[in-house]
This record gives sequence, C-alpha cells and structure tokens, in this order.
Amino acid sequence: MLREELTKLNIVEINRALQNKQFSVKEITESYLQAIDHSNLNAFISVNKQALKMAEELDQNIGEAKNNVLYGIPLAVKDIILVKDLKATAASQMLKNYIAPYTATVVERLEKEGMLVIGKTNCDEFAMGASNEHSAFGPVLNPHDQTRVSGGSSGGSAVAVAASLAPAALGSDTGGSIRQPAAFCGIVGLKPSYGRISRFGSIAMASSLDQIGPMAKSVEDVAYLLKAMAGVDKKDATSSHKAVPNYPKLIKESDPRQLVIGVPKEYFSDQIDPEIKKAIEEKIKFLENNDFQIKEVSLPSAKYALAVYYLLMPAEVSSNLARFDGLLYGLADQENLALDDWYKTVRSGGFSAEVKRRIMLGTYILSAGYYDAYYKQAQKVRTLIKEDFKKVFADVDVLLTPVTPTPAFKLGEKLDDPLQMYLADIFTVGANVAGICGLSLPIAKTKNNLPIGLQLLANSFEEEKILSLGYFLENNQ
Repeated sequence: MLREELTKLNIVEINRALQNKQFSVKEITESYLQAIDHSNLNAFISVNKQALKMAEELDQNIGEAKNNVLYGIPLAVKDIILVKDLKATAASQMLKNYIAPYTATVVERLEKEGMLVIGKTNCDEFAMGASNEHSAFGPVLNPHDQTRVSGGSSGGSAVAVAASLAPAALGSDTGGSIRQPAAFCGIVGLKPSYGRISRFGSIAMASSLDQIGPMAKSVEDVAYLLKAMAGVDKKDATSSHKAVPNYPKLIKESDPRQLVIGVPKEYFSDQIDPEIKKAIEEKIKFLENNDFQIKEVSLPSAKYALAVYYLLMPAEVSSNLARFDGLLYGLADQENLALDDWYKTVRSGGFSAEVKRRIMLGTYILSAGYYDAYYKQAQKVRTLIKEDFKKVFADVDVLLTPVTPTPAFKLGEKLDDPLQMYLADIFTVGANVAGICGLSLPIAKTKNNLPIGLQLLANSFEEEKILSLGYFLENNQ
C-alpha cells in the first residue's frame, strides 16, 4: 500500500505526509530499498547498507521536517559523485572496488538538510555515453519500454526517479547527460550554470563542461534541491560567489508571462522526429494563447557546437583520466612488470572501448602537430558560440527547444555507430559549451507511449527564469 502511494508522490508531498505522520522516514526508506531490490531495470550499482539506521535517526527529529521540505527524503546519487564509505565505481572496472574516502560538497549540503543517500546509480562509464549502454555493470533499461535505452550518462538516476525507486537523484551533465535521460524517461532534469554548484567530490570527465544537477518528478522539487545544493565552495575554485536566490519562492510568486521566449530556428531542422516537433509546436501555440511573447531567433554558430564539444571534451578526458594508472587510482597489477607493460595491462583491462576511444582522440587532439589545428580552433569557436548566446539573451529571457532529436531509441541500435550516438547530444551540448543553464521538462508522449521532453535555456545564473516557466507549463498542461 505504501509503495503504491509513494509512486504518486513528489518530494513536497512526501514531506507533507511525514509532517502529518502518515508514515515514518524509516518506512519510506524501507519501501524504496525493497523496490530497488525487486527492480530489473539495473538503475543502481550499490545501495547504502546504513540507510535504515540513518532513517531511524532522522525519525527522532521529525519535527524539523516542518521547516525543511527535504528532511527525511531518500536520495539516489550517480556513481561518479563521492559519498564517504560507499563505493564510487564510475561504472568502470577500473574503480570497481574503490570506496570513497570523503563526501562531495553537494551531497554534504543535502544531507545537512536531512536527506539520506539510499544508493549509487548506474551510468555510462566515467560519464561517457548517451545511452547508458557503456557501463561495466550493464545497461539501464527504460521503465516505459525495457527494450529501449534510458539515456546517458545519468540514465540510472533518471530511471530511479521515473520508476519511483527514489524520489530524487543527482546526475552530472557534460553535454546533456542530465537533460537527455530526463527527456527519455519523462522526468524533470536541471543542468545548472557552470559554477552554480560545486563539483568537488565528482570524478572529473571534462572539467570545463561538467556540472552536477538535480533530477526529480516536478519542477518545484528541483527548485528545492537546487537551492540547497548551490553556492560557493572553497574546495572548488570554479564555484561562483553569486548569491543563491530562493528558487521555490520565486517560481511561485513570479509571473512567467513577463518573460520573452525565443525559438532558435537552428534547433528545428528536419532531423527532429515528427512527433517531437509537433508536441513542441503545440506547446509554443499554448504559450502564445496565454499571452506569452514568442520571438524567432538565430544562433548561427550553434551548428558547430557538437563538433566543438567532441574536440574539447576528449582533450579534457585524456588529461583527467591520466591519473588512473594503477598506482594511486585504478586497477593495480601485482606482477613484476616493466613500466610500459604495466600501463598496457592496467589501462587496457580497466577501460571500455568507448573510454579508450575518447582518450585516444583527446591525446591526438592535444599532440604537438595537431593542437593548433584542432584544440585551439575549437576554443575559438567556443567563444563564438558563447557570443551568440550572449546576443540572443539580450533580446529574450528564455530559449525553447527540443531536448533530443528522437524519443528513446532501441538498445543496441547505435552501439556500432559512435557518430550516430554522438548526434543524440546535438541539442544539449551548446549549453555546456557556453556554460549556461538548461531544464528538461516532460510535455507529452509518442504514440508508442515514450516520453517527449522540452528544453528551456537561460543565461548563466538565471535558473529562476527556466524554473518559473517550467513550473507554469507543468501546472497548466
């Protein structure tokens, strides 16, 4: 009975039920843990064996739930984000037995609010992938159709929320890795502005692109999570000193009709699935009928965003993953090997084909003869893309686009064609390249009952705009 009730509730509603003593933190934690144990979706790599004990301790201070919406709420954490004494595998054989020695800042902040980590979610290895098929622990299955992908790389976190295995989850977004799986699984996912949230305690993939973000069933839930997570962190020099707004209050009190919405023509090409295009066009008409000002805009450099991303990202991957050499981190071979043989044994046995592909590509891009031709040029075009967004946001407040060109595709459909797989990121990478914020919001379903997502983009540190518009759309569908 409790399990059935929890599938219908978001964070705010669960908190209200806790306050009214309809059930305890221990009871809901136990229900989620049982659901994880019985699930065949492969969303979790490990569970927190101390979760029930932590829940009992939270029950002793349940009065605090009256002033804190996040109190007593179980949290799923992507397995590239560290939680002390829990495994942090990055879904890789390289770290299959690694136990985190400390907790990431974002998790510390949420635990301080009274949330408890119930487990670590499956993902593409070292967050490299768009389908969650590149995991050493097997693919995560889409709860709407188990023959289809969950999206990547934060597919496990998306499925945890969509299948009610957890009411909230943390993911990371390097080129769309929160927004794309959120769209495929029919939940809300937020990629905050670069610097809005500390990255300390997250296993780095591409340091100038990575951003941790929240995933939940509603925009309001995401707003509460963001408020608790955001803010400067002395342990992360890239985190911003900008003040953190009261996002939950703002989205309820502000009038989104004051926002000017831009529709970038470059995002509405023939590559989009007709059902997705129709659903988004209907949403644009709905906004026009509700007195929103809609403008067509242009981002002429947007067509280069995918190419820029797949030059900069592998270069940073090559640098960041150099540390996994079997000495400080990674698999350690006990044989008495020469240095060259040691590296070959450790790195060939620990990394999957996709990770090796990106490391080799990045090493090539950064090599002496090609640095100027590829990496340096990509950085110049990155500046052009940033300037495009800057110009557009001088005229409009929010951009409205598709999240993905297609609904969730079949398992194995694109595994043999990496270029086709990379195209799944075509509408999301621009936000990471420019460092702006983006929200994925479910708006409809296809005739095959697959979720369709809408993407809202806003300028850096203007998350309240996309949350406000998302909240309006969510509550007027």
